[in-house]
Amino acid sequence: MDSIEVVVGRIGKPHGIRGEVTIDVRTDEPERRFAPGTTLRAEPPPGSASALRSLTVSRSRWHQSVLLVTFEEVEGRDQAETVRGLVLHTTLGPEDAPADPEEFYDHQLIGLAAYDEDGTHLGELTAVVHGAAQDLLTVRTPDGRNALVPFVAALVPEVDLEGGRVVIADRPGLVSPFPDELTDA
Repeated sequence: MDSIEVVVGRIGKPHGIRGEVTIDVRTDEPERRFAPGTTLRAEPPPGSASALRSLTVSRSRWHQSVLLVTFEEVEGRDQAETVRGLVLHTTLGPEDAPADPEEFYDHQLIGLAAYDEDGTHLGELTAVVHGAAQDLLTVRTPDGRNALVPFVAALVPEVDLEGGRVVIADRPGLVSPFPDELTDA
């Protein structure tokens, strides 16, 4: 894996009066990505007044399942309000590959060719949608439809990164249309 920049979170509302902010976490490793001393690239949303382009974590803690972070560059509630909405990025290198062989980063999956278990080409993975219960793979079919496939072993039995493909246990209505949808109306 080459180095790649990924989103690890988005700054939410201020918490308290000392510059602490809530984080909308977008990483499976928040303790690692928001460890004290970590510098993150900050991308302001459209219309943001913040001139900050990087932030260094000085402290992070969990409070009732919400990650709270204090950054060295942010002092007080007023400054915390100005950084609201900043999207936080980090760069991942080869050493950051997931330890679990069944874990994948979104950028590893997007662009893979999708095939059914018989080897029929179903389309291409264009996105990963992260849900509360499970992740969904978006498959763009050759006829231009987008199909959402739950990213579970029963429906996605094989992910072959080196081969550039993913196998989907397709069923009518999952990626392939129902037979009655194939007839011209």
